[in-house]
Amino acid sequence: MNIISGGVTAAKGFKASGVHCGIRKNKLKKDLALIYSETKANVAAVYTTNAVKGAPLTVTKNHIADGYASAIICNSGNANTCNANGIEIAEQMSALLGDALKIDPCDVVVASTGVIGQPLDIEPIKNGIPSLVESLDENGGLSAAEGIMTTDTKAKEVAVEFEVGGKVCKIGGIAKGSGMIHPNMATMLVFITTDCNISSQMLQKALSSDIQSTFNMVSIDGDTSTNDMVCVLANGMAGNEEITEDNDDFKTFMKTLNTVNINLCRKIAGDGEGATKLLECKVSGAQSDEIAKTVAKSVICSSLTKAAMFGADANWGRVLCAIGYSKAPVDVNKIDVSFKSAKGEIPVCKNGAGIEFSEEKAKEILLEEVIEILIDLNSGDCSSTAWGCDLTYEYVKINGDYRT
Repeated sequence: MNIISGGVTAAKGFKASGVHCGIRKNKLKKDLALIYSETKANVAAVYTTNAVKGAPLTVTKNHIADGYASAIICNSGNANTCNANGIEIAEQMSALLGDALKIDPCDVVVASTGVIGQPLDIEPIKNGIPSLVESLDENGGLSAAEGIMTTDTKAKEVAVEFEVGGKVCKIGGIAKGSGMIHPNMATMLVFITTDCNISSQMLQKALSSDIQSTFNMVSIDGDTSTNDMVCVLANGMAGNEEITEDNDDFKTFMKTLNTVNINLCRKIAGDGEGATKLLECKVSGAQSDEIAKTVAKSVICSSLTKAAMFGADANWGRVLCAIGYSKAPVDVNKIDVSFKSAKGEIPVCKNGAGIEFSEEKAKEILLEEVIEILIDLNSGDCSSTAWGCDLTYEYVKINGDYRT
């Protein structure tokens, strides 16, 4: 397994593009993205559990009910959520793209991200689709990644090469996500492509399973978005024997998908709105996976812990506090905590109680851009990791006038 370049166009048969069509006022920012498979692909997706859902999710769910898709179109700058004609607009986007690509509109995955409750005009999209299709390129992954950004400060893409059944396969992905991230299925928008030959059923099984330990373990601000979606297209062009059961090939695919998703999780968390640091909470010694996950996510969601990390303050009491209200069945008197970064590691709590440590050394460690919060529950063999970021003044500034 090797990390390679290319993002969503690393796999055979995929092209992508991104353009500015006029949804966003800033002409320097792309606001329309396209991913296209030369052959119809098997598809799997997961969606937000928020009761308020963007119209594109409803349309996409209907479109891919048969397990197939050929293209993904996504606009940024407007979420197409809570709009009276939202379904109509999403269907129009699919129809316009279907006509331009000469494919069935029902083979189009449609997504939107941006402001909620703002009417979405179809005209800019209609006018932008010709150039979007014309710009399709085997090296267009980055362009598509830029087209789905909102408050993101950097494009997020990754690709991995692996081998299944003697055939070289590739998985690539792009993501957007910077704020309103506290998923209960996936996170914001993630689009993944692969040339591995795997059935829709096994693709769905792989995705639904993996998000539990990857995207569901990311939190930026505790807000679950209305438009969260993770979608995977698999066109089978690598030529391996189709994966239709839980065998060794499936396990290899799962491991590779997990690598891609963890990479995207870290990119999303590290680019949280206003963030200066990526936080990784690693819990070990738990009695069960569920306990480990509950503890890790509770700590990563703690506003006080996040604020302490922003200030490079080794306030470990906030970590213990977050563990305590997580309702996870843990023995507080066994908990060890330490902080780690490129500058080293420092234990700050032993058996649920404070120990002497150098505040100066702790400050040095916590001033780094990637901070690990290490928690050992000393009660079992299970572990889990959650990702987040620090809480800064800039987060409030960004969201104080996000719409206006």
